[in-house]
Amino acid sequence: MNRDLYIDFAKGMATLSIIFIHTAFWSGQFYIPAEVRVFSLVFDVALFYALSGITSGSNIEKTFYRLLKLQITYMIFVTFLFFMDYFFKVFGLTFFSMEWLQSFYSTFGSKYAATSVSDIPQWQNLGNWYLHQYTNADTFPVVMGSFWYLKVYFILAVFGVLILRFFPKHVNWFIGICLSLTLIFNLFPEIYPTGQVGYVAFYLAVFLIANRMRGKKIPTKIIPVLYALVAGALIWMFWYYGSEIFYKINKNKFPPRIPYIIWCLFSLTTLFVLYNRLKISKENFVTYIGKNAIFFYFAQGLSSSLVYFIVVPLKDHMPWWTLMILIYIINIILAFIIAAGLKKVDDMGWKVLEFLRKKTAT
Repeated sequence: MNRDLYIDFAKGMATLSIIFIHTAFWSGQFYIPAEVRVFSLVFDVALFYALSGITSGSNIEKTFYRLLKLQITYMIFVTFLFFMDYFFKVFGLTFFSMEWLQSFYSTFGSKYAATSVSDIPQWQNLGNWYLHQYTNADTFPVVMGSFWYLKVYFILAVFGVLILRFFPKHVNWFIGICLSLTLIFNLFPEIYPTGQVGYVAFYLAVFLIANRMRGKKIPTKIIPVLYALVAGALIWMFWYYGSEIFYKINKNKFPPRIPYIIWCLFSLTTLFVLYNRLKISKENFVTYIGKNAIFFYFAQGLSSSLVYFIVVPLKDHMPWWTLMILIYIINIILAFIIAAGLKKVDDMGWKVLEFLRKKTAT
C-alpha cells in the first residue's frame, strides 16, 4: 500500500504552523503585535488530532505498539533534555556564577525565569517527565510548554482505538456524546472540569469525525456550504462575545472553549476539503517534515527557546515584521538541524535498550 503523501504534507504544514505559533507566542511576546499572534492560531494543534483520526484504525495491538514506541522515543528525548539542562547549569556555576545563570535565564522573561538553580540533579523532574507531568526545563522553557499536546494524544489514541474496535457501529453516538459534553461544559462554565476531561471531550470528537472521513471525499457542491457555516459561526462569535474576544482566543484554548473551537473550524474544514482532493505525487520539503513530525515537534521546543537570544538584542533595532520573518526562518533551520540530531540520539537510545535487552534476556 502506497503511503498517502497528502497526510505527510498536511502534517508538515501543521508542524510549520506550530513552529510559527511558538515563534509568535514565546519570544514573539517581546515584539510581535497581539493581532498577529492570534492569527497564528488559525492552523493549530487540532489538525494533528484530526490527522491522527484519519490514519488510525481498530487494530489495538498495532496502536498500542505504536504508542509504546512513541513513549520510549519521548523518554529518550526527555532524558537527553534533562542532562543538557543539568550540565548547562553545572557549566554556568563552575565557570561563571549564579548571577550569570540568573541573568541568562532572565532572557526568557520573568514568567519563565529559573527560580531554583543547583548543581544537584533534580531527578524527580526526570521521573515526572517520564510520567507526563511537564515541570519546566529551565534552559529550554518552550519544550515543556508545548508538550501538553502529547499527553492528550496518548489519551485520545487509547480511547479512540477502543471505540473503533469494540463499538464500530456506534462511533456517531460517541461523537455526539463528546460534542454534547463540550457544549454542556461551555454553557455551564461553573461545572467545566479541570484536568484532561475538557480537552478529551472536544479533541476525541475531532479524532472520531476525522476517522469517519477516512477514504472519503467531500462533494464539491457542499464545500461552499461548509465555508459559509464557518463564516456564520465566526460572525456569531464576534456578535455574541464582542470584538474583544479576538484577543482572548489563546486563553480559550486551555481548555478548548467555544471561541477557540469556532476559530479552529476553518483549518479543520480546509483539511477535510483538501483530503482526497489535493494530490501530492512527489516527496518534498514539507512531506519530509510530516514524515518526521514527532522529531520536529521535539526540536521546535529547543529551537524556539534558542531564538530568544536573537530576539532580545534585535527587537529594538528592526521593524517587527522583518524580525518575525527572520526569526521564523531561523527557527525552521534550527528545527531541521536539531531534528536530525534527535533522530541520531533516538537511534543510539534504541541501540542501548536493545543491548540491555539482550544482556538481561533469559
